[in-house]
Amino acid sequence: MGKAAIARSKPLILESKRLCFSCLYLIVTLILTLFISISPTNKCRVFRSGAFDPIQSPLFSYPPSYAPHKHPLPTYRPSCSSPVFFSDYSRVLDELRQSVRNFVDLPLRYMRRKGATFGGNFSLDRRISFFDQFQRGATEFPCGFFSPFPISDHDQAEMERCDGVVVVSAIFGDHDKIRQPKGVGAKTFDMVCFFMFVDDHTLRGLLHHNLISNGSKEHKIGAWRLVNVSSERLYANPAMNGVIPKYLVHRLFPNAKYSIWVDAKLQLVVDPLLLIHALVVKEDVDMAISRHPFFTHTMEEAMATTRWKKWLDVDGIKMQMETYCEHGLRPWSPSKLPYPSDVPDTALILRKHGVGSNVFSCLMFNELDAFNHRDQLAFAFVRDKLRPQIKINMFEAEVFEQIVLEFRHNLKHNDPSSYSSIKISRARPDASGGSGLGKCAGYFMEMWGESHH
Repeated sequence: MGKAAIARSKPLILESKRLCFSCLYLIVTLILTLFISISPTNKCRVFRSGAFDPIQSPLFSYPPSYAPHKHPLPTYRPSCSSPVFFSDYSRVLDELRQSVRNFVDLPLRYMRRKGATFGGNFSLDRRISFFDQFQRGATEFPCGFFSPFPISDHDQAEMERCDGVVVVSAIFGDHDKIRQPKGVGAKTFDMVCFFMFVDDHTLRGLLHHNLISNGSKEHKIGAWRLVNVSSERLYANPAMNGVIPKYLVHRLFPNAKYSIWVDAKLQLVVDPLLLIHALVVKEDVDMAISRHPFFTHTMEEAMATTRWKKWLDVDGIKMQMETYCEHGLRPWSPSKLPYPSDVPDTALILRKHGVGSNVFSCLMFNELDAFNHRDQLAFAFVRDKLRPQIKINMFEAEVFEQIVLEFRHNLKHNDPSSYSSIKISRARPDASGGSGLGKCAGYFMEMWGESHH
């Protein structure tokens, strides 16, 4: 009787090996989950569970002959010092619906006149005169569209119907492949429009791969609705034609309240609503953009642009930089805070379509129209001279690498229409006979002095 009582005194949990193993497995799993959630490799991207799980299935299946570049570029920053916390998906839906519904902003009027060029061909003094005109009560800003933007009336009507969030991209010259977004929430398409601008050359490539049908009034590939642009009536440089939807998105989609520009070399892997909410709305900024992973000063980007032949007119870049130096461009320093850098990665731009963001985009476009499409060269000049200044969330490069996948451009170097066929133009010696630094001598001295301290 005593032995039986002692046997019964053992805990029931120890009498079942299966139950013991299950409990041990559960404890180990919880410990591992906690470790992964707080480890540095996961600090850039934190999701909250929601009422609607992200869509996991691919939005579109491509034929084997299309998009042969399957592997994204490797990343070298597994962690970041400023993690981004995404709110619950259902909460984001509710907040952004209310924000779109109650969106109120001051009206902005744009200069309207007919011109020989799309950008208007404004002089330097004329462009600079607009940098503080909003502060002084200016009523009209130059913002492109001085000649028609060649799209169909049907496409324009569809663009005007987009009244929430628009995700925009462009492929001109068939230089990239259409990449479908991943992780899109089940209710996101009720609020978000996806528009891809393509020229005739790109459209012919899509027809060749049987991704669209000839003669159709409307083309759609997965999430993206295509807009055909007759780009031969715009700029000779295909990349400059891509600048129009990149910086004039607020004019192409006049009823949209927020936008995300995505270079065609990128693939979104986070729901657009989560991105807008986390990087723009919660930060209470006009726009959000990643800082450059390596450069801080504009001149560093200018030198890299010529070194790596990203733009072949070296004389033109020298003239642009000397123009900016002469009119006040300075290297980055702590005095420019809260802006942490002068060089962004403009492949991904998130905007609230308010006055500040719209004016900045117009003035940026005017500089690109005047010089070249390399927008990183004009960014700090426009940002620093604009009054009042706008609020920009320049987030970590590591965050950028967590919310998009980046692929190489599919450039066709044997294509005569490619801007890569432009002959390189070397910079001439400085006419002043000085150090060769020209009007940017002060900029360089300040930049080098700061870097050696």
